[in-house]
Amino acid sequence: QVQLVESGGGMVPAGGSLKLSCAASGDTLNTYFIGWFRQAPGKEREFVAGILWSAPGTHYADSMKGRFIISKVNGQNRVDLQMNDLHPEDTAVYYCASKQTLGRVITSADYHYWGQGTRVTVSA
Repeated sequence: QVQLVESGGGMVPAGGSLKLSCAASGDTLNTYFIGWFRQAPGKEREFVAGILWSAPGTHYADSMKGRFIISKVNGQNRVDLQMNDLHPEDTAVYYCASKQTLGRVITSADYHYWGQGTRVTVSA
């Protein structure tokens, strides 16, 4: 079992920045990949960005490239998502998720553990 706790959500004006954090605990030794997803009201959950847990390697959704930066904090079981130049359409609940197996990383159904989510609201 892996427990994930997100933090850092809030309300910002368009063009602003936020840093989300995902703290992992439990059986993290078997973790392959940590992904961030988001879900806006009335929309499906979508992949935002992800990072390999035990080796260098990141992956971003095309619309986040250049604005969002994902990183793993050295010495801590924590993954941060720095979000810059936020747009109102970035408003959503953001979730981090843990994937324990190899394979595709952009599909939410392939992840095994989820946090409770943190809300991000970007005002126009």
